[in-house]
Parts: sequence; structure tokens; C-alpha cells
Amino acid sequence: MTTPRRSFLIQGSSIALLLGAPSIARGATIVAVRVWPANEYTRVTLESDRALSATHFMVPDPPRLVVDVKGLQLNAQLRELVGKVRPDDPFIRDIRVAQYAPDVVRLVLDLKQQVHPQVFTLPPVAAYGNRLVFDLYPVGANSLLALADPPAREAPAPAPAPRSRDDHAKPEDTLNEWLSRHRASLDQPLPENGPRQFARQDPPRRDRRPGHSVLLMLDPGHGGEDPGATGPGGLHEKDVVLLIGHELREMVQRTPNMRVAMTRDSDFFVPLWMRVEKAQRANADLFTSIHADGWYTPDARGASVYCLSQGGASSVEARLMAQRENAADAIGGIDIQAHDYQVAKVMLDMSTTAQIDASLKMAAPTLRKMGSIVHLHSQQVQQAGFVVLKSPTVPSMLVETAFISNPEEEARLRTPRYRRQVARAILEGIREYLGTRPPLARRRTMV
Repeated sequence: MTTPRRSFLIQGSSIALLLGAPSIARGATIVAVRVWPANEYTRVTLESDRALSATHFMVPDPPRLVVDVKGLQLNAQLRELVGKVRPDDPFIRDIRVAQYAPDVVRLVLDLKQQVHPQVFTLPPVAAYGNRLVFDLYPVGANSLLALADPPAREAPAPAPAPRSRDDHAKPEDTLNEWLSRHRASLDQPLPENGPRQFARQDPPRRDRRPGHSVLLMLDPGHGGEDPGATGPGGLHEKDVVLLIGHELREMVQRTPNMRVAMTRDSDFFVPLWMRVEKAQRANADLFTSIHADGWYTPDARGASVYCLSQGGASSVEARLMAQRENAADAIGGIDIQAHDYQVAKVMLDMSTTAQIDASLKMAAPTLRKMGSIVHLHSQQVQQAGFVVLKSPTVPSMLVETAFISNPEEEARLRTPRYRRQVARAILEGIREYLGTRPPLARRRTMV
């Protein structure tokens, strides 16, 4: 690394990162290291007992990210980072660490492709200490906002089909027309087979016109650095809700005239505002966030369904639940100085009365269907200021499938049978809503 070419390789990309402390503490100790690979981006986290400072630069050929962490001595926890890299990581091939100077540890990330790195620090929060974070984005998607479009494989657009002379409709009439033609299929019972019997949806029929299938955006809560609630037996909320999301996705793919996308389909962190933005950019018709929250005591039990409130929460419990869910960005880790985050704060203040009204009408049958398979924690749809439900145009609900903090309900969440039942109940509630009302018509301007 100490060659005459080094000044050329830096290319102005070296930056210094300082935590909000008057001076950087010396003798910081790494207490944990984590790597979260995903197709969208890979995150590397160094957790320490004191604030850290780092500089980084890219080496283009072969692609490498070089990070110098100051005020640090190489220890066993930091050496563990080498073994954290998975063979299927889309971005990192290998990591090397060494004591570069008496108080500087150098990390060299050998990369599989060129990346756009974002390096930032996070203060202590929840169970975490100070964190130094490296997010590696693919070139061309150098921010979270650029990744907001869902992968095409999750929500394929129906193929165009030729129209007959009388097969035209006004744009404002298409959803109503679609419902009148397809209400019979919505009323059909769902398949009873398990998830292995489900396959990807068949190619669109020739008589189906573009834009006439309902797009459901599924949002498995938490992920990556944010585990959500953890049950007494060690089950993480982020893991079980992802499994339920996969079950529900498979069922939707077998449902006529419905499509599906997911805010995350593996274990990585997605900020709350990005979940909303993904639904907006995909032009989703409906949004459902899936959770299995914990409570302060193990006796809380039952399922609940929540919608957004523009005023106060419908109950003290709903307010506390929203506060816990809204803390996900701080726990999962987001650079609050980033431009994307500042834009998102404006976007999240645009929810409308029409959106909330449509959300309540979708949530009501979903709550009834959940009540047919499990005890309900609340007999009414609850409302509070959930950030993840703040889409200005997309009817949105949050389903708490159980209390993972309850030992019996944690054990139930571990079973594929219960996860299938939950997924089926959610889909049946959505289908009941679609059978009586068209999705909320949306007119919006992209920011």
C-alpha cells in the first residue's frame, strides 16, 4: 500500500469520521464485529466501548476498500471479522486486518465488484455500544434512496396484451372495471396446500391488461442490526416475520390478479422511511407490515392490527407500541446526516385522511380473519403514529402476529403450521377488502 501510486489511488475519497465527542478516546476496544450481506448492500459493523475515528479510500484494481481505524489495538474480536465473510456475499471476497501503526488498525476489504462505500458512526443505543459502520453499495446505487425500487423478480409487471376494439377503458375506471370482472376469483377459497405446493404465479393470461393486477407490498419488520423483540427462548422477531413474509408471498403468487413485492427478502436492515418509499416507487396498491412484538411482561398475548393515526393514539398501549417500532432506525443504524434521510422526513409528513380511511377498511377484515385462528389482543383496529405506515397514497396496516415475549406464543411462532395460518389469515382479510372496494386511487408527484 506504500507505493508512489497511493496519492493517485486516494482520489480525494479519504474522509475523517468523528463521533460527537470533544476528542477521540484512545485505547478503545472492539467488543463485537458483524457482517450483513445482501443483494441490495452489505453492511460491516465494528462495535466498540469508546468512540472511534476512521479514514478510508478505494483502490480500483483489483477493487479494495482500505479503512484505517484510529485509537485501536488489534484484538481477538477484531480478528474474528476475517471469518465473518460468507462465500455468497455479493460484495466482499475477503477481509484482512493488521496493526498498521501503534494506534491504528488497518482493514482491507477485498471486493468482488466496484462499490460505493458509505462510512459513518452511531452512538450507543439499546443493547449496542458505539458503532462504526461500512455500507457497501453497488455502483449506480450509491445511497439507500437509489435502492428503493423493488427487484423486478419480486413484482413482475404483467406482459402487454393486444386490445380488441371494445377493450378500452378510461384510466379512472380501470380498477372498478377490474374488480367487476374478477370479483368471482377473489371469492374463491384459498389453496390449502403448504408452501412447498405453491409455485410462482403463471404467466399473465392474454386477456389481462397491464395495470389491472393488485400489487401488495409486504414488509417484514426489522432486520440486520435490528433484531426486533427477542423471545424468552431466543427467537428473534426479525427472523420469524421474514418466514411469515415468505409464506404470504408464495400464497399471493398463487392468487389470481395479485402481485407481490417485499421491502426485504433476507436478513438486512431497511430504514422505516425506505420501506414507505419502496411502496411508493413501486406504485403499490396495498402495504402490510408484519411484526411479532415483545412487551414488558411475558403474559401479554394475542394478535393485533394497527393503522396510522394523524392525531393521538387510540390507546396508551398503541402509543407505546408505535414508540417501540419507530425506534428501529436508531437501533438498525442510519446516517441521520445523509441527504436521503432529510428528504424522507419531509415525505413522511404527507399522509392523507383518504389513505387512513382506506387503511382502516383493509385492517378490519384482516383483524377478523386473525381472530379466527388466534386470540386477539384487541378486538378493535388500533391507531398510532407508526412511521412505517406513513405513505401518503398507499393503504397501509401493521399486523402484530403474536407476542414473541410470551413463551407459549414464541413456541407457536416457531411452527410452520402457525406461520402458514397467519399468512393465510392476512391474505383472506386483504381479499375480502378487495372484493368490496377498489384500491385507493393514487395521484402523486415523484420527489
